Amino acid sequence: MRIGVVFPQTEIGPDVEVVREYAQVAESVGYEHLLVYDHVLGADTADRPEWRGPYRLNHQFHEVFVLFGYLTGVTNTLELVTGVVILPQRQTVLVAKQAAEIDRLSKGRLRLGVGIGWNEVEYQGLNERFDNRGKRLEEQIDVMRALWTQESVDFQGRYHTIPKAGINPLPVQQPIPVWIGGYADVVMQRIGRMADGWFPGGQPGDDLKHSMEKIASAADAVGRDVSTIGMEGRITLRPDEEALWVEQTEAWRAAGATHLSVNTMGAGRTPTQHIEAIRRYREVVG
Repeated sequence: MRIGVVFPQTEIGPDVEVVREYAQVAESVGYEHLLVYDHVLGADTADRPEWRGPYRLNHQFHEVFVLFGYLTGVTNTLELVTGVVILPQRQTVLVAKQAAEIDRLSKGRLRLGVGIGWNEVEYQGLNERFDNRGKRLEEQIDVMRALWTQESVDFQGRYHTIPKAGINPLPVQQPIPVWIGGYADVVMQRIGRMADGWFPGGQPGDDLKHSMEKIASAADAVGRDVSTIGMEGRITLRPDEEALWVEQTEAWRAAGATHLSVNTMGAGRTPTQHIEAIRRYREVVG
């Protein structure tokens, strides 16, 4: 099981020196990947009393592809993971181009996690439709994979038209791995049919087992080997719960996770405390 960190987007701050130190410490103490959440716009909730989303205007988010462009130059081994890019609110060909460039600059260290998101405000601001985002996602993945592996793409789909054109340079990975986040039944079907891996929500238990069965069934229906589909668990590092860190790590390993990310957000840590927390996890868990 490969263990990485969740970049503390909302609490790391804007200081580039801190961003660099966090990534370099993660790499130096043995983490294998760095996973970054994606949000483009934060909603002003002053006139939205019904707002229930976890993020608002005051939550900071570094733009994921620009951040990765920087991190490719200050790290050497960390896999760079989006967890997840809200793909349907972005132009597909541009995402394919940006991802290919990150993969090329990092010498093949990108894993592209994608999802449909929940924040309609972002879709409105980016001038994309919210109501058909799930249907568009599948075609988006097909388009990106074609662009990553073919010099010239002639594509006519329901949502995309590419008239014999391509991106240059192509990525190192042919194609870049595409993982999907979510837990609805339709997402499980989508993962089984077309994803390289899955970001589940929650913790190991009966719900996880049922979801894994749905993925396996969908994979089998299209002749895929479910063992080739990765799964990345996630644990949150609460202060004074070090014994639980070990327990949760082993629970994900027993559940068959191929990857695990440790998350330090949500405990009011300073940037320095985030760095110390990921150091401490390595000391406790190894």
